[in-house]
Amino acid sequence: MLEEQLLQVRAAVAEAAKAAGRDPQTVKLLAVSKTFPASDIQQAWEAGQRAFGENRVQELSEKAPVLPADCEWHLIGHLQHNKVKQALEHAAWIHSVDSLSLLRRLNLLAEQMGKSPKILLEVNVSGEESKFGLKPSEVRDLVLAAQGGPCRLCGLMTMAPLGAEDAVLHSVFGGLRALRDEVSVATGQPLPELSMGMSGDFRVAIAEGATIVRIGTAIFGHR
Repeated sequence: MLEEQLLQVRAAVAEAAKAAGRDPQTVKLLAVSKTFPASDIQQAWEAGQRAFGENRVQELSEKAPVLPADCEWHLIGHLQHNKVKQALEHAAWIHSVDSLSLLRRLNLLAEQMGKSPKILLEVNVSGEESKFGLKPSEVRDLVLAAQGGPCRLCGLMTMAPLGAEDAVLHSVFGGLRALRDEVSVATGQPLPELSMGMSGDFRVAIAEGATIVRIGTAIFGHR
């Protein structure tokens, strides 16, 4: 069942990429495994999936040691300052850097631990008060601050409003892409990765340039 759903999602991601005139290889499928047991992740791994996303550091710390070593772990949820060291022990990617203080703590501890995770700046493009993330106007300064640290800044991440119509989705996801392009030119910093799109809206995200789609429900089922 899970393997079949994973295959269907892979096919849908590839189809969306082709429809957008893109090479499917340019879109990474991140299987969001938050709240699901390690046994489900093992099934997905056996079906060839390697990149997995977790929301909570504690859950990541419990699952990573009991699953295959070649799993690539992405922390996609809000990261508290006091959980940074624990996150760096397992996360190869951190999608949710949303302040200068968090960036500085990540760089400090990464240097002490000999780690060099890939990081993304979380941007609240939609402006929803309930969402974490930088204001678009704050991104340029944080990109400049990230240069030269052990954490490797690779791009930006955002979330669209749940259940939004396609026009809103295009505005949010297209807005992140445009912001990335603008900031890259202004800072000289390549930002190739755009983490955006989930089970209900990944097709629009891919059409707008997503390079990482975060899909959980369509693979693992409802929580």
